[in-house]
Amino acid sequence: MVAEAKSFLVEDARIIFRNFEGKEGQYNRKGERSFAVVLEQEVADALVADGWNVKYLRAQDEGEPETPYIQVSVNFNNRPPRVVMITSTSRTNLTEESIEVLDWAEIQHVDLIARGYDWEVNGKTGTKAYLKSLFVTIEEDELERKYGVNHKEDVDD
Repeated sequence: MVAEAKSFLVEDARIIFRNFEGKEGQYNRKGERSFAVVLEQEVADALVADGWNVKYLRAQDEGEPETPYIQVSVNFNNRPPRVVMITSTSRTNLTEESIEVLDWAEIQHVDLIARGYDWEVNGKTGTKAYLKSLFVTIEEDELERKYGVNHKEDVDD
C-alpha cells in the first residue's frame, strides 16, 4: 500500500518573502525560487505535528503572538507546479520563464496547494513544502482595467 502524499491547501493566503525569480540574497542561493505563506495557528500546529518545518515571525508589538509561516519552494525540474495569474480579463499560465512577474505584482487574492517531501539528513527529519498549484488574482489599476485584453471601445457608426 502506497502512503498518501502529504499536502496542504491554503485559501485566501497571505504570501510573504516572495522570490519567484530565484534571485540570490542573504537567505537564498541563486536559482532557488520560493515564497512563504502565513498560517493560522491551528493550521501551523497541525503541520508541525505532521513534521512540516513551520517558522515564526517575531511579534511586532509586545504581548502579541508570533505569526506562523511556512517556506514553500518553487521547483520546475521534476514536477512543475501549476501557476495561474488571474486578471479581470484573462487567466495566464505562468512558466519558469514568466513566474518572476509575481515578485512585484500587486496581489489581491491567493489560493495554493503545497505538497510535502520527507527528508532525512544526519539523523534529522522533516517535511519540506513544494508548490503544487497557485492561483493568484492580481490587483489592477484603472488603466489596466481600461486597456485590458478584452477591452472593447465604443465605435460610432
